[in-house]
Amino acid sequence: EVQLVESGGGSVQPGGSLRLSCAASEYTVNTGCMGWFRQAPGKEREGVATIARYGGTAYADSVKGRFTISKDSARNTLSLQMNNLKPEDTAIYYCAATQLRGSYCDFATMIRVAYWGQGTQVTVSS
Repeated sequence: EVQLVESGGGSVQPGGSLRLSCAASEYTVNTGCMGWFRQAPGKEREGVATIARYGGTAYADSVKGRFTISKDSARNTLSLQMNNLKPEDTAIYYCAATQLRGSYCDFATMIRVAYWGQGTQVTVSS
């Protein structure tokens, strides 16, 4: 059974930084598309960033230039470095893993087929 465990969430002031990590078991990070999604209260889950099997990345427009997704094959982990955080980034952040092996990872497709972690809360507030 695939298990994804997120860590690194917390509370920061606007302009601050956080680094989220996702440890995978029964799944290898080079298997397929992986990504980070988030869900704010009263809103639908939305894609934040994806990384394809061979390393291609994609970002939501709202986080481009501020967030960086990466993976570590040796440690079998996925990370999300978040800089210059804004109050609108406040949400529960979820790690996602799929069997999708394309070079481009589509948010909408991933939401339908992903394995999910339990989520980690990120709060940005002054």
